[in-house]
Amino acid sequence: MYQNYIFDLYGTLIDIHTNEKKTYLWEKLCEFYRFHGADYETKELRQTYESLCKKYLSESSSYTYPEIQIEDVFEDLFTQKNVHITKELAMYTGQFFRILSTSYVRLYDGVIPLLTSLKEQGGHIYVLSNAQRIFTAYEMKHLGIYDLFDGIVLSSDEGCMKPDPEFFQIVLDRYQLSKKDSIMIGNDAVSDIEGAANAGIDSLYLHSNLSPAITSKLKSTYSIMDLDLEKAKHILLDH
Repeated sequence: MYQNYIFDLYGTLIDIHTNEKKTYLWEKLCEFYRFHGADYETKELRQTYESLCKKYLSESSSYTYPEIQIEDVFEDLFTQKNVHITKELAMYTGQFFRILSTSYVRLYDGVIPLLTSLKEQGGHIYVLSNAQRIFTAYEMKHLGIYDLFDGIVLSSDEGCMKPDPEFFQIVLDRYQLSKKDSIMIGNDAVSDIEGAANAGIDSLYLHSNLSPAITSKLKSTYSIMDLDLEKAKHILLDH
């Protein structure tokens, strides 16, 4: 039986719908910046945000799949208007943006029973997610799963993301996990499954409403095509 269960989050455990293109979001975010002295027009704010994201990513680390900390972008949006703010306000600005963009965030059916069953059988559960800490840590706490995990590794903290094998190696090294005793569980055939294969880790593919199209042969050790987490529990506990 596996000892270490490494989970993706969004599309695997968490069902979420966000839309960062809606006009309402940018109008309200523009008001927020004006409240704090940064005088933007709505179109200008969105264009500057997108430009800064590209800039930070291009200047990012030497990883094959680099990642940024999005709060740096929200802080720089103030700096562009000669407004200097605290790191705390930069984080709150990002969280305001996230809340405006999110239609819903919820657990898939069966998540809590799956996680608790694995732990009751002596397993250790981890998160390995392409995600921003200022969003994800708070969403996990809100959903009541943050404290269930033995370790959480997020791309924004590490400067790289899946499917980079180095990102998988971070979770293995940090928590001293044996590859042969570990399995990656995720809904993305490339980021989660191909990434795990390249890192030498077994995997369970869970097809969900958020799964990207599968465009080549699926490299997972196991697969479930209907996101039945009860099936997932049996597969994980029987192998």
